[in-house]
Amino acid sequence: MIKLIGVLIVVIGFIFKIETLFTVLVAAIATGLVVGLDVNQILIILGESFLANRAVSLFILTLPVIGILERYGLRQRAVHLIEKIGKLTAGGVFSIYMLGRQVAGALSIRMSGHTQFVRPLVNPMAQTSAATKHEKIDEEDEEAIKALSSASENYGNFFGQNLFAGSSGVLLIASTLSEQGYNVSGLDIAKASIIMALIAFLIVSVQSYLFDKKLDKKYGKTSK
Repeated sequence: MIKLIGVLIVVIGFIFKIETLFTVLVAAIATGLVVGLDVNQILIILGESFLANRAVSLFILTLPVIGILERYGLRQRAVHLIEKIGKLTAGGVFSIYMLGRQVAGALSIRMSGHTQFVRPLVNPMAQTSAATKHEKIDEEDEEAIKALSSASENYGNFFGQNLFAGSSGVLLIASTLSEQGYNVSGLDIAKASIIMALIAFLIVSVQSYLFDKKLDKKYGKTSK
């Protein structure tokens, strides 16, 4: 049981809101010492793990890029596009984005992210759609649109990432099942995931439709 001390350290760190990276590092070192590794071996393992997964930190490079794009009018162009379309509702924005997110997942196209898409594009487009149709919405509904914009990303990512047979999650599932005696491939997992992806899209579409109806009932079907 003492070999699980790393899990305990992580739990304690999260409870007391200690810096995540520091908590994980301490947990890794403690676990290594408990199982009999010396400091040099622990550092080698940490270094090899970092090199093997260094691509994970590439998203940090997108943050200044998004900031520059926003500074030079990315949000304004998204708002202008919605104003030209006119009839697109906030719920329509959610459904379209989720569908695009799932299609991108099936093609293994990395287009997702709250920072990269939701904040500078999806949310402003949904806010403008609602404002264009209803002229003025209150703060409560603005916050609801923000939440649903983020939810569309979460739903699309969660139910779309397994649609690509070569994704890491699919390969992990396939290898785990194979070890347990089930003869399945990544393609089998991807095919089985299509059903849940379609159901998730249908549920989100209904949720988005009901949200539009709620706004219609509250503000009327006015438009600019």
